[in-house]
Amino acid sequence: MSPAVSELVELLTLERLEDNIFRGQSRDIGTKYVFGGQVLGQALSAAQMSMDPSRSPRAAHSLHAYFLRAGDIDAPILYTVDRTRDGGSFSVRRVTAIQHGQVIFFAAASFQHEEEGGTHQLSMPEVPQPDDIAPPAPISAEVMATLPTKVQRWLDRAGPFEFRPVYPRDELNPPKRPPFQQVWFKLNTRVPDEPELHRALLAYASDFHLLGTANFPHGISYYQPNVQMASLDHAIWFHRPFRADEWLLYSIDSPSAQNARGLARGLIYDQAGRLVASTAQEGMIRVMPTEG
Repeated sequence: MSPAVSELVELLTLERLEDNIFRGQSRDIGTKYVFGGQVLGQALSAAQMSMDPSRSPRAAHSLHAYFLRAGDIDAPILYTVDRTRDGGSFSVRRVTAIQHGQVIFFAAASFQHEEEGGTHQLSMPEVPQPDDIAPPAPISAEVMATLPTKVQRWLDRAGPFEFRPVYPRDELNPPKRPPFQQVWFKLNTRVPDEPELHRALLAYASDFHLLGTANFPHGISYYQPNVQMASLDHAIWFHRPFRADEWLLYSIDSPSAQNARGLARGLIYDQAGRLVASTAQEGMIRVMPTEG
């Protein structure tokens, strides 16, 4: 594995302190606070680690989460799991994330054993394949030097995922566009086959690009110093098996923005066109007055 992917896998591999208490480390990936995807992935990992191996195998099919406080990137996070229910077909876990004695996040995760039933899905959008899309061009040193420190740290990192937007937007000088986008993404190296790991990795990656789609009609970007953005809640549903180290298409739209909040929804397809997951997120989007 590449160093960035190895670090991410380690980040999602929690330390078990008690049967229902786990500890995860935090990483600075260029954001001021803990990246929301990190907490999503770690919370799902904690819920998965609490499942009883003596029962029939059950896979996570949904995660519903709320972000309550900004996370400290310099401190570990404690995850406590409540084994809310283990029924005949479904299990539910409630996960609470704590830092410095305060709850920063909580989530509910539901698990189900495999069953037969009716099957349908929406078709994948007709878009170019990832191999037909050039990787994003690096930002020149001259332009990078003009950007705020937080933006430089974010853009100057080699992350574990490779992203290829189908219709790229200049985030430094964003035009106004309809609130839709499609992005191909995958881990940049192969990882072990465990489905639980791939679900945690997808939960992590699902926080990229989602809320930003709500900015498109307004010609603003997270990179602008007067724009404040923060995730408020996040949901992900897992539909079909997938691999996070193979190309996935994130098809996103934003149906509404109002009252300094934006809503975005996503459909995630594998390269064969199978719908493997769905997401939704609402977040705070504030445009602060500029000086002068």
